[in-house]
Amino acid sequence: MRFTALPLYAVLLGGLLSACGGSSSSSDSGTPPTDPGDGGETPTPTPTPVSTLRIGLLPDTQGGGDNVSMHPMKAVLDKEQELGVDIVIPVGDLTDHGTTREFEQWTSVAESYRDAGIEFLPLMGNHEDSYAYSVEWIENMKHYIPEDAVHMAGAQYLNYYVIRDNVMIILLKYYNLPIAFEWIKQEVAANEGKFDHLVIASHDGLIGAKYGETREMIVEGTKGDNALMDMWDDIRAFFARYDVLWVQGHEHMYQRSVVTAPIWVDPSSWTTADGNYRLPQYTQIMSGNASYKGYEFRYGERELVQRIVQQKMNTRSNGSPAYDANASVLTFQGDRVDYESWYVEHTIGSNEDGVKELADPQWKLMDRFSRTKNRCERLVYPNSIPEGTRPVMYLDASYISNDCTGDDGSVARMVAGTNNTFNRVESRTRDMGVTPGFSRAETVTDLMRLGYQFLFQYHQNWTPNLNGNNRLVPLNESEVEIPETTIDLKELVTMSWQQGNGETASDILIVSGTQNQTGTYSSAYGAVKDIESMVGLPGSQPDGTAKQPHTLPATASKDWDLATAVSDTYAITFDTAEGLDATSHILGWRTADGWQPIASSDCVVQQPFDGAFVNTPPTRPEACADAPLVGFDADHGRRWWAVLQQDAELALLQR
Repeated sequence: MRFTALPLYAVLLGGLLSACGGSSSSSDSGTPPTDPGDGGETPTPTPTPVSTLRIGLLPDTQGGGDNVSMHPMKAVLDKEQELGVDIVIPVGDLTDHGTTREFEQWTSVAESYRDAGIEFLPLMGNHEDSYAYSVEWIENMKHYIPEDAVHMAGAQYLNYYVIRDNVMIILLKYYNLPIAFEWIKQEVAANEGKFDHLVIASHDGLIGAKYGETREMIVEGTKGDNALMDMWDDIRAFFARYDVLWVQGHEHMYQRSVVTAPIWVDPSSWTTADGNYRLPQYTQIMSGNASYKGYEFRYGERELVQRIVQQKMNTRSNGSPAYDANASVLTFQGDRVDYESWYVEHTIGSNEDGVKELADPQWKLMDRFSRTKNRCERLVYPNSIPEGTRPVMYLDASYISNDCTGDDGSVARMVAGTNNTFNRVESRTRDMGVTPGFSRAETVTDLMRLGYQFLFQYHQNWTPNLNGNNRLVPLNESEVEIPETTIDLKELVTMSWQQGNGETASDILIVSGTQNQTGTYSSAYGAVKDIESMVGLPGSQPDGTAKQPHTLPATASKDWDLATAVSDTYAITFDTAEGLDATSHILGWRTADGWQPIASSDCVVQQPFDGAFVNTPPTRPEACADAPLVGFDADHGRRWWAVLQQDAELALLQR
């Protein structure tokens, strides 16, 4: 049985215009329920509209020499303006050499968007740090940094923050996370209750793809320089507690991942009174590229602390035919955030190459998520783990969850499905070195210890590393090699609850993360490979063999364009709240035309859900053949269920 998938960005079209906030500092909204009078059901409160804030990300724009990559920069800003952004964060490396000429080029592009009402929040990258530390940077960027920005003492125009609507946005200079962390904690505490979302932007990040402060400052760090190492656990715990969205540049590739936090550092960061349990982690987004160069994927996934859920690079080398330009937008409404990342390929290598390729760019959606504060999370692993690998921890490829409870008492649960549609990427071989007396590590053994203590999962039968059983290999007395490997991406599946919007009889369940991968396979440089026919790199499985070709479902498109994406078949149950007559309602979903029943009443299966329905649906009337499978469990009394192949927003509707 095959269902037609409706992309989430189409499903959410109405939601992005009318979504409401949950219970949080600035989004407590809604009118009190009216008196039911003669004992009828209490009407669902109609929420007060909340404001919308859209933040666009502008990746690195250095163009080589004394030039800014003006064509990709303009294409990205055009796309983000089309998407209605209020703010753009240029994530550093605006220039290559920090020259007056480059800043003049950059501002000549940016000024028309600023004049049209878009606010810019620029931050300093390593190229500005190296070439334009004070004079050029401040002279040019003070006109873009808002007058109401709050600056860190001693780092004016370098580390600062603003609050817009219910979002606190902190901008950090390159390499300044350990320098600014105490200031961040102080200012977040001082503004507690004024924001629902915390966005932190810097040029680089704690965990990198090619770079990363943990590798550079800790594992390969300088002896005695313990600033980041001493606060490494505290940073991750703090970011997880505040559900931080970390956005960055520097890597010239796109990656979204989650970075885990140590629960023992801040065990009070979640209690049962806070609602549903979300995983102790925060989101890290590498914004991609808007320059005339692209980087390959070095070092691979940092499995000890990182799970990659989307990755795309294009280097125009080693089989990669183009560069990418990336435009990403975060949309905030109440306690809800929706994210979209778009890409377009091009071969422009300089401003003199002309603008034709990007004169009318055909943007394609390549990543997305939707979530609220009240949510349940599930890391769903790819169904490529070798048989015999000990199934410990969370290495599970099933769409199965615990109960996830809405504020109105509705309860949802994922109950069946397997992750057979996933993306695959490769990394290249790299090394790390020791300089006795200078580096933190005195020996190769010491360097390997640090690597396994802070970045890579040490492989044992009871703690398997899914990317290989030998992630660090001593080369000689001063060098360690990180072998190239093949990585299967994970899915971060969330079930979020949002207050009913007056059109629904229940709170709204937002299912996100099932429809983001299509079976792509790319080399470390971005060359296209085939996951169904090509063997992975040697040693890329936990048993030391290579990852094998993977047979995809017929619905997998192997295309980066998420308009083609169909999720693996999964099943979900939806229990109505106590006191709501389930038989007078029907399970519905939000479509581009508004809220509609998922299936008509004649097509609803009147029996409990059976796991076999994922592959073999029960008999239904012929007219229901193309409708999603929906059922009602009369034995349970309050339970609806559905079998889906897409992200969705679900709620009970009045019949």
